Amino acid sequence: MSVSLWQRIKLVFIKEFTVGMRFKAAWAAMFMFALTTLACVSLALQGGFLEPELAAALLWVILFFASMAGADRVFADEDTAGTLLTLRIYGDAQAVLLGKMLYTLFLLSMLAVFTVPLFLVLTGTAVTAPGVFTAALFLGIAGIAAAGTLLAALTCGARVKSGLFSILMLPVILPVFLPAIFLTAGALGSRDVPLTYLGGMAIYDLLLGVGASVLFDYLWYED
Repeated sequence: MSVSLWQRIKLVFIKEFTVGMRFKAAWAAMFMFALTTLACVSLALQGGFLEPELAAALLWVILFFASMAGADRVFADEDTAGTLLTLRIYGDAQAVLLGKMLYTLFLLSMLAVFTVPLFLVLTGTAVTAPGVFTAALFLGIAGIAAAGTLLAALTCGARVKSGLFSILMLPVILPVFLPAIFLTAGALGSRDVPLTYLGGMAIYDLLLGVGASVLFDYLWYED
């Protein structure tokens, strides 16, 4: 009996989640980076408050660099463990890509759930438009997950994975990163931001996902 694409994606996701819970390297790196940065910000403020524009930029910088500490491991751990060839032989390319992308999205969502409330409390920042704030947060994280999964596969065999990954990641994610900062600043009360930015972020996320899907077939079977 043939297994559907969704079932194969779910199997890859469960495998990633099980390995992640067993070793926790990506989780520990991301959460410790976020926690350390938040502690430094809190100490530097000394009870003061941040302007909405600065708070939005600082929040996304923390989320971006914290995600860099874990998102690049989605294929690197397979390469280190020696299971990448086995996965390439028995795993369907689209199921592997989408399963790992879904796991990265879950991982970054947990990072945001941990980081954002602490950031708002420690900086004394209030959210005036929670709907816009949540939508911008989700679309920004989805873009990082889509781009991060593909770039992690591209840089898997490189000797300097982390440095190369970060260098390639920033220009790819910039069309999502900048609108996310503007929307977040607006949601924190700085100004009215056109909601068309949300549509632009959603379209770019979709393009990233489709582009990753098309490119990954060539990368997976020709590498």
